[in-house]
Amino acid sequence: MNQQSIEITRMIINDVDEIVSIENSTFPVPWSRDVFLRELQIPESRNLVAKAHKNQSKEIAGYVIYWVIAGEVQIHKIAVRENSRKSGIASRIMAEVLRCSREEGALSCTLEVGQSNENAKKLYEKFGFTVIEVRKKYYHESGDDALVMCLDLKP
Repeated sequence: MNQQSIEITRMIINDVDEIVSIENSTFPVPWSRDVFLRELQIPESRNLVAKAHKNQSKEIAGYVIYWVIAGEVQIHKIAVRENSRKSGIASRIMAEVLRCSREEGALSCTLEVGQSNENAKKLYEKFGFTVIEVRKKYYHESGDDALVMCLDLKP
């Protein structure tokens, strides 16, 4: 996919059905439509979508949900549509999260990732995240440990 054909914008209500479809095909325990709608109402929540330009329309290729509270960023969800993976979209989304977070004055960013999720770990490590904690058997559906990863955003 051509990197220039990706536009990252704020999530709107009209995006939610398409996002739920991606969510359902990505996560073993997906968030519901209501959870995404609620995220759009929470002042601390930031919600971005990556839209791929295809012919005359735009398709949501990925999304991220993160919170900014008291100078800290917590990434809750990041996902890319299956047929758009390995095309740099997750990197574009992550770069935008970090850019926006620094603009807001955030000083650190944390997230949790399954220890067995090699692709996600590589993405986060590429941006400089390091493991600061391991939460044993954090993911109930798989029994996988969670790696808590952190990135210092200070200038």
